[in-house]
Amino acid sequence: MEQSQQKSKEITGMLHDWSDGKQEALDALLPLVYDELHRQAAQFLRRERIGHTLQTTALIHETYLKLIDQRHVNWQNRAHFFGIAAQAMRRILVDYAKARHREKRGGADENLPLDAATLAVSGEKEIDLEELDQALTRLAAMDERQANIVELRYFGGLSIEETAEVLCISPATVKSDWKSAKAWLYQEITK
Repeated sequence: MEQSQQKSKEITGMLHDWSDGKQEALDALLPLVYDELHRQAAQFLRRERIGHTLQTTALIHETYLKLIDQRHVNWQNRAHFFGIAAQAMRRILVDYAKARHREKRGGADENLPLDAATLAVSGEKEIDLEELDQALTRLAAMDERQANIVELRYFGGLSIEETAEVLCISPATVKSDWKSAKAWLYQEITK
């Protein structure tokens, strides 16, 4: 536990240095966050349809490129960084699905299996990634915090505690909002 906290403090320090314009901090940061980015990307891509062509490494690299373009972010901590990474992964995957759909001009949509641990209330169902993105946009218009929680948990793979840290709310609030958001999204997607 102590080693994990030390690593988290080290990452937070590097993020602050990077925010202050120290390029060498970014170079030192990548090896420390790569494994976690890989875990997030692999976790998400495991839920992709069979035969999905975007690989974990490609998703990580695209996410990393989006993150290094974030020059004006005042990084709060490690969890904030991975929250922003989750948002970047969501955008990349939605853009990928849209591009694939456009290529096929009406062909099969990108589908994601939606298991009980994420959004479905029970069983496993495949959903359209674009449909999920649109539903999340509607949810954000009604309750931005719930949409942020879904994005961090589903796309970023953050735990209840990490999500609470990023959003500066209690884990109990995250649990409650997560449950509500899953139910609302399930109804929206299965209409």
